[in-house]
Amino acid sequence: QVVLVESGGGSVEAGGSLRLSCVATGNTARIAAMAWFRQLSGQKREGVAAIDSDGDTSYADSVKGRFTISRDLAKNTLYLQMNSLKPEDAATYYCATEVRARMAAHQALATAEFMDYWGKGTVVTISS
Repeated sequence: QVVLVESGGGSVEAGGSLRLSCVATGNTARIAAMAWFRQLSGQKREGVAAIDSDGDTSYADSVKGRFTISRDLAKNTLYLQMNSLKPEDAATYYCATEVRARMAAHQALATAEFMDYWGKGTVVTISS
């Protein structure tokens, strides 16, 4: 069992920055790939960024060059640095991890249905 808790969401003006954090507790030794997803009400969950156990990363085209995913293994924490935020980035952001398939980052980004554990989400609001 792995528990994920996100933080760092909030309201920011367009062009601003936020850093999201996701702390993992429980059986963290099993964690392989981790990823950030986002979702607007009534819409499909979208992969934003992912990092695998080798440290390779993958990003959605819409956030490349603006968002950076990283992880601190000693702190069992995943981060998402979001810069140059746009109104269309507003959503609930979820942290997720998989512990069985040891997916590559690009696979984790594209296959939300194979992620094993999810956080409850943190809300990001962008004002224009």
